[in-house]
Amino acid sequence: MKNTDKPKDTLKEAMALYPIGIVAELIGITDQTLRLYEKHGLIKPARRNKNRYYSENDVKWLTCVRDLIHRKKISIEGIKKLLEYAPCWEITDCPQDKRSICSAYIDKGKPCWEMNKTICKRESGKVCDECVVYLARNSKSKQEKKA
Repeated sequence: MKNTDKPKDTLKEAMALYPIGIVAELIGITDQTLRLYEKHGLIKPARRNKNRYYSENDVKWLTCVRDLIHRKKISIEGIKKLLEYAPCWEITDCPQDKRSICSAYIDKGKPCWEMNKTICKRESGKVCDECVVYLARNSKSKQEKKA
């Protein structure tokens, strides 16, 4: 693969193309399980009308979640807790060249969205509202405020 093809491939992997039924079949779970993961903030699929669509990156993440639950015997709550402590660059497998210019990586004391909400969007085309780390932490914050 040429270096010039890398951004195109990255964009393709982030495109929400797969409906919920196809993703469930690819991973070997039910539609309801995917909805449960969404309810718990482990994934946030793209929406078109009322339909959910997933990207290749989402499928990779969901496969990882499935592995954590079934092979490693970690509960959904356990995964959410891990997301609180694991840095976003490890979960999203951020390449070293992007890490070296990311202020969240350089100043590890704060999560990237507290540093500058446009970092991920500018550098990878992503927005915080779609990041599993951001979603997991915000979900916890909302629950704590309700309590």
